[in-house]
Amino acid sequence: MSQAENFAFDNVEQLAEEKAAIKAAFGRAAATYDKSAAFQRRVGNDLLKREADWTGKTVLDLGCGTGYFSEKLRDLGAHVVALDLSEQMLEQARQRCGDSVRYVSGDAENLPFDDNHFDAAFSSLALQWCQDLSVPLRELKRVVKPSGKILFSTLINGSLHELKQAWQDVDLHQHVNEFLTLNQVNLALAQAGCQNYTLECKPLVERYPSAMALMRDLKGIGATHLSEGRNAGLSGRARFTALENAYRKFQNEDGSVPATYQVGFGAIHND
Repeated sequence: MSQAENFAFDNVEQLAEEKAAIKAAFGRAAATYDKSAAFQRRVGNDLLKREADWTGKTVLDLGCGTGYFSEKLRDLGAHVVALDLSEQMLEQARQRCGDSVRYVSGDAENLPFDDNHFDAAFSSLALQWCQDLSVPLRELKRVVKPSGKILFSTLINGSLHELKQAWQDVDLHQHVNEFLTLNQVNLALAQAGCQNYTLECKPLVERYPSAMALMRDLKGIGATHLSEGRNAGLSGRARFTALENAYRKFQNEDGSVPATYQVGFGAIHND
């Protein structure tokens, strides 16, 4: 095997390990996800309103999680196929929606559907976990019918900047994932062959009673896997006390602390 072939093989293995780690992190969080997902519901509700009529449409809910938006789409008259990488998340969705929704265990980067299968697709805060955003976007274009619509949201560079800065005051390790810039999302859309689309970046701020409350919510939704391979769950009370102290420079007048997210909202009109 040549050096180039060895590198390609190692890269494939590394990507597979990365995906398995993400799947495991969300699987562990399946039972606690809904208690910690206020921000995710806020973003998804905003995304949902960007399509006026879901009635009678066959819709893919990609990265469905516990099925919160699968249920909403169903109640708006859609025929829903809920897909997630985590079987534990799908089980939570099944408990929520019952037999009114079809459940599929699958990968956003290799969707197990025929071409032109869906009238529309909905994916909220799932695509940022993909290694190359253009790949799931291309797959979504493939499985959605011509003239269909693809709605997605994803986190943009600058998200959780307060948490990132506070951790930098504590140590030199990475504790917050890096996200694509808006220009990089536009590039991924172009690489996926998307021509007729809109993309908006919207800052959304959540308030927490403490930095630790924010950290608990991130753990509760399974967002603890770092793309650099570091474990976000560092131990040591002194370290977390230092984080709490460092975060106070962002404190609001009411004593709460902010967590700012930069959210990209995309709408693709499939041509």
